Amino acid sequence: MTVHELITDFRGFCNANTNEDNVKKYSRYFKGEFHAYGVGKPLMEAKIKELVHEKDVTLDLILEAAPPLIAAEKYEEASFAMLLTDEFDKQFSRDVFDHIGLWFSVGIHNWAHADLLGMLILPKFMAKEIVGIEDFNPWLSAENPFQRRTVAVTLIKHIKKHHEAIVPLFAFLEPLMSDPIREVHQGIGWYLREAWKINPEATELFLLKWKETAPRLIFQYACEKMTKEKKESFRRSQK
Repeated sequence: MTVHELITDFRGFCNANTNEDNVKKYSRYFKGEFHAYGVGKPLMEAKIKELVHEKDVTLDLILEAAPPLIAAEKYEEASFAMLLTDEFDKQFSRDVFDHIGLWFSVGIHNWAHADLLGMLILPKFMAKEIVGIEDFNPWLSAENPFQRRTVAVTLIKHIKKHHEAIVPLFAFLEPLMSDPIREVHQGIGWYLREAWKINPEATELFLLKWKETAPRLIFQYACEKMTKEKKESFRRSQK
């Protein structure tokens, strides 16, 4: 199978399973116009499983096909590239990680694809010790804000297994506390909420450091599980 054949096959599948009701259903979760086929999750999963069992579908083929799929307008095409890549996680390497990093310059312009990488795929590279925290340092200043968001989301799974990493990671993630983009605020706020569940004392000290200057949306997410009284302590001072 060639790259062209793989992409053509998938697009033919999507055109045959277009569902406008699903497009309308999920469009509410995205800003602006949501371009999608509306293919249901069970159908997508079945198609991916079918392709995985094709002998000539390899990880190298998928990585070659990924950029045009990531850059495509329809939502499912980037999802397909990511989910199909994940099926070959036993073959993950530093080279595969670097390929994924390049996807942000091609596409990935919504929170869902950023979080799919951060929640499902990228933590596997850390768990296998293919990459470490320091390898995400360049991502913190990446031009694409969704690449910056992905760093915080990826590290959520890491701290759940490595509680000792929480305190050192506050300094590492500090650049995101002054990020100008809303979706990044949501990502770092989500991370801080999960860190607070594990180490509330240290997380609260970090939040107090930033309460007068960081965007309020970060605190909205970070303090979500706190009591009303506790949330009050992270309000900005009245000027």
